[in-house]
Amino acid sequence: MRATQVDILREAGFWVLEAHDADEAFEILKRRVGVRVVLTDVDMPGSLDGFEFSRLVAQCWPDVGVLVISGKASPEEGDLPPSAVFVPKPVYPDALTEQIAALMTRSAVT
Repeated sequence: MRATQVDILREAGFWVLEAHDADEAFEILKRRVGVRVVLTDVDMPGSLDGFEFSRLVAQCWPDVGVLVISGKASPEEGDLPPSAVFVPKPVYPDALTEQIAALMTRSAVT
């Protein structure tokens, strides 16, 4: 699934970095300047789920947009930071690119 999303975003012209889990993504965010949006699934390998990771990103990098997707879990009160966007699966290519573009625009304004 991740490879498909990466392909969709690259074909749409986005520059994409991949991480296997939240720990690797956190390390990428610490090292890279200019990341504007993070896409995460609620169900991901590693020490954090997508909800926890979205809160960590919002706390450490408040200007980075976060798109959380899931085919299983819907967010409950407090699961997501106010700046994050949740989209249930299946996420169609046009919807994915539109949400990423909207978050990039929002992160560029803040």
